[in-house]
Amino acid sequence: MTSPQRPIRSYVLRQGRISNAQQRARDELLPIYAIAYSADPLDFDAVFGRNASTILEIGFGMGETTARIAALLPETNFLAIDVHSPGVGSLLKQIDEQQLKNVRIIQHDAVEVVRDMIPAASLHAIHVFFPDPWPKKRHHKRRLLQVDFVSELATRLEPGGYLHIATDWQEYAEHILQVLSAEPLLTNTAESYSARPEYRPRTKFEERGLKLGHDVWDAIFRRP
Repeated sequence: MTSPQRPIRSYVLRQGRISNAQQRARDELLPIYAIAYSADPLDFDAVFGRNASTILEIGFGMGETTARIAALLPETNFLAIDVHSPGVGSLLKQIDEQQLKNVRIIQHDAVEVVRDMIPAASLHAIHVFFPDPWPKKRHHKRRLLQVDFVSELATRLEPGGYLHIATDWQEYAEHILQVLSAEPLLTNTAESYSARPEYRPRTKFEERGLKLGHDVWDAIFRRP
């Protein structure tokens, strides 16, 4: 009898060192701002306590960008997904310090969350900023932005909703543009790549890269 095939993950759980402040934020704030994974569709009005447009953030890192955009758009709900505990603790700390009422976190695999918890045509937007490029060719199968997952994401967008992906890895940018262009539910908002919109702040990592001459590519596709 063969064992079931394990799914290919787009991440490796490198938990790293979690600071005392991040751990304290997790202990105190997870019950308030986190949503446990379950195989049941979310009711966003119930989760956020209001009726508002919802943006899904996939892979928020240490949470600086998510917190800055959420502060800029308080009238919009933000559902943020990541698997790494230090980043979750960091974002929780920023939510508390900035008194952000419009952010909720799910610490789980984004593919499973989208598949099981995000209702069809429910999202105003999806942000995927600087996903792991998995640069070695033998690891390309681990990349998050594959045909099947992009199709899943597209069905979760409401009409007029958009999918925004940013990367600083040129070969991955070309792959992303190809995959998004092939998705029949999505239309490019530019002829090729888009200019960085004002709502996406530059991270410290991005600023360092730009000073070194590295480029960043933004792809923004909309569901008509």
